[in-house]
Amino acid sequence: MRPKHSLKLSGLPCQRTRVGLILTLMAVLMACANSVPSPQGTLPSGFVDIQRMLPEVLVDVRYASDDNFMGRPADGYLAPKIFMSIEAAAALVAVQSDLRTLGLGLKIFDAYRPQRAVDHFVRWAEDLDDTRMKARYYPQVAKSTLFRDGYIAARSGHSRGSTVDLTLVELATGTELDMGSPWDFFDPVSWPDSTAVNAEQQANRLRLREVMLRYGFVPITTEWWHFTLGNEPYSEQYFDFPIQ
Repeated sequence: MRPKHSLKLSGLPCQRTRVGLILTLMAVLMACANSVPSPQGTLPSGFVDIQRMLPEVLVDVRYASDDNFMGRPADGYLAPKIFMSIEAAAALVAVQSDLRTLGLGLKIFDAYRPQRAVDHFVRWAEDLDDTRMKARYYPQVAKSTLFRDGYIAARSGHSRGSTVDLTLVELATGTELDMGSPWDFFDPVSWPDSTAVNAEQQANRLRLREVMLRYGFVPITTEWWHFTLGNEPYSEQYFDFPIQ
């Protein structure tokens, strides 16, 4: 998917320049990843901790806490860290560089997700009596329809390492831009083209979408925060190493 029009920002005038920047960043990230041993050897070759490469990025790893749609930490989330493929990390570094000129930055909620966490989501969804977080995360959606409506699935692109959930923040304060719904809110209002949000919220969603498209990420139609690197390196492989 490509944007209908391309925005040119200072220092990033054309597609060739952007591609060259990403390739350079990939080389740097690869060298850094190979030079820094992963904790307990759990981070395989080809993956990086995004905060080692982009220290200024904000993270809010709710799947490592009780503040998520299950109300408990997800299996495999042993630390509040964001892991992702080197290729996806390089593209996000370029996104952050672009946004910095506007006084904006990124806040990441999730990226690589162990398959064991996806399995945990499935078990939770099958337990229809557990609705402790319904008011916060899916107030208008029946839990019994989560599989049918695609909110929960047995496989997730996150487990391939190049999908990311994120939003925009003001660099000076870390305040999230108003997107009209919170992250991981199971409801049609979270669809990127929802008409239930106001003009400012629509503009913020479009700004996020355009900058992600500009660096090769592809959105989906049901979650404004969800993007996958178009040329992801592990398109057929689902990983299960823990985040720790």
